[in-house]
Amino acid sequence: MSTARTTAVAIHGVNVSLIEVEADLGNGIPGFIILGLPDASLNEARERIKAAARNTGIPLANRKLTVNLTPATLPKYGSGFDLAILTAALAADQQLVTSPNTLYLAELGLDGTLRPVPGVLPAVQLAKEHGLGRVIVAEANAHEARLVAGMEIFSAHHLGQVLEYCGAPRELLSTYLHHPRADQVTAGTQNAITPAASEEADLQLVNGQHEARLALELAAAGGHHLIMVGPAGAGKTMLAKCLPTIMAPLDDQQALEATAVHSITHGALSEMTQLQRTPPFIAPHHTASLSALIGGGTSQLIPGAISRAHQGVLFLDEAAQFNSGVLDALRQPIEEGYINLARAKGHQRLPARFQLLLASNPCPCGRNFGTGTGCTCTPMARRRYFARLSGPILDRVDLQVRVNPVPQAQLLQNAPNESSEKVRDRVLATRERSQGRLKTFGVSCNAQIPTRVLRQELRYPAKTQVALEQLATRRGLSARGIHRLLRVAWTVADQQQHDAPTQDDLAIAAHLRQSLENS
Repeated sequence: MSTARTTAVAIHGVNVSLIEVEADLGNGIPGFIILGLPDASLNEARERIKAAARNTGIPLANRKLTVNLTPATLPKYGSGFDLAILTAALAADQQLVTSPNTLYLAELGLDGTLRPVPGVLPAVQLAKEHGLGRVIVAEANAHEARLVAGMEIFSAHHLGQVLEYCGAPRELLSTYLHHPRADQVTAGTQNAITPAASEEADLQLVNGQHEARLALELAAAGGHHLIMVGPAGAGKTMLAKCLPTIMAPLDDQQALEATAVHSITHGALSEMTQLQRTPPFIAPHHTASLSALIGGGTSQLIPGAISRAHQGVLFLDEAAQFNSGVLDALRQPIEEGYINLARAKGHQRLPARFQLLLASNPCPCGRNFGTGTGCTCTPMARRRYFARLSGPILDRVDLQVRVNPVPQAQLLQNAPNESSEKVRDRVLATRERSQGRLKTFGVSCNAQIPTRVLRQELRYPAKTQVALEQLATRRGLSARGIHRLLRVAWTVADQQQHDAPTQDDLAIAAHLRQSLENS
């Protein structure tokens, strides 16, 4: 028999699909053809596979080799098909035996090295759902593959080990690596960078800013969006970086989703040994394009920053410097928790349930605070600068606070501040209280309470209802603004251990939703 089949995986956005790799050896002019809409990197697999097979000791047959990737109408991208194509080709030549119960995931080096590929975690999950019991990956992906329980994982550092595992004669094989593996070279550098970055993120280092600290705590406890507006050097960025340190850890499902996205976007660059329990913190530069923020591309739809921030925080520093069209594109993802990307060559629904955190100067010179006497900007320049944050975007942000400079005496004091660990304990207690009430509705935090539940299922005192009506009339709040204000009030009530929002809780929520349009 001159045909054989193996199984691989194709990645599209953050979704994965099982691909059947068919190899056929026929008569005719020797050649190597890949069918099934391969991209350039996949077409280049032909030379990688030939060299890897030859340097491992079992070269490909000098015949016409046709490889078909099924379904043929689905575009294929990347180098993750290398191992599946090679094993199918050698099995068609009866050099080894492949199993239909096995998923093959690895890129090949010219000397037979097995290199890591992205998307291993969601690929192994998909294989398990479809009844496959075994996965063969590079050693650098072994820990990630083993995060899925109930699967047999075979990892190797060289192609020769895989071929021997599949029944090829051992005496013909070579497993010698001509070059050190990339993961061994870069591991020390990556490990050296991580601790230094986390040492600076602690609320204990923030002097003053009591109102902003309270807003940050409520944002972490209730999952609310937050914007901080203040002059340069007031501490907005430092406060923002402290948010992940006080947030509740991700539960099993959230951690699985966040880790799967990280696996697809960064899986080939760093080794993952456990699920990501800390919410991701993504902070794109203010020059980021629309595609970089929400995702996109021409032939291949690539996840953007909002998908990489799934189940975590999307921090837009210098928010007023972002292009207004880029910011307005966040409207649907903020409301829905996902984004539908439609392009001429494809359509993808990408996850985007993130917590939005914005920081901005009040004007181009950054000194329009207090009496504003130090500001050198014209009134028109100030209005034009902050107008980039459109009304619809600000209406979707639950907490809106001004951050003024801390007096020098308070800034230089040595009195200990409340640490992130202590604030996090309060956040966890608040979350536990809210989850006890919300678990019957299928949501995990107050910011996700459906409108129907907020209006009908959750009851609050009549005095709070009257105060809410008066506040909405006085401020001219939209329906969305009223609902978001009420969700924050529930978070304040949970923090204060109240059964329902009181007038005081509502007043705190309203104070932390200041009008910033004319800042």
